Amino acid sequence: MKKFQVTIDFEWEDTFTEMLEDHQKYVNELIDQGVIDHYVVTLESQRIWITMNGEDKASIDDHLSRSPFFNYFIYEIDELLLSDGVTYRLPAVQLN
Repeated sequence: MKKFQVTIDFEWEDTFTEMLEDHQKYVNELIDQGVIDHYVVTLESQRIWITMNGEDKASIDDHLSRSPFFNYFIYEIDELLLSDGVTYRLPAVQLN
């Protein structure tokens, strides 16, 4: 399985609040299935970053297309060579 970084630009509209709950349920499903590792949204720059697992860019594109917000996304998918961080490490040993 390969890792991909998805960068999404969007322009917030008030009508998005109606779709937000369905979108969040879908994101939670993908997290539970191990498709999404990280999901970050900022309204300041109106950007979303998602680290996803998949066979190829087409499989990532397929997952993205199922979001209720898909028609509002402007996005790029980049295959990652390396992805590391504290969440991929074993917890530090704490001696009592």
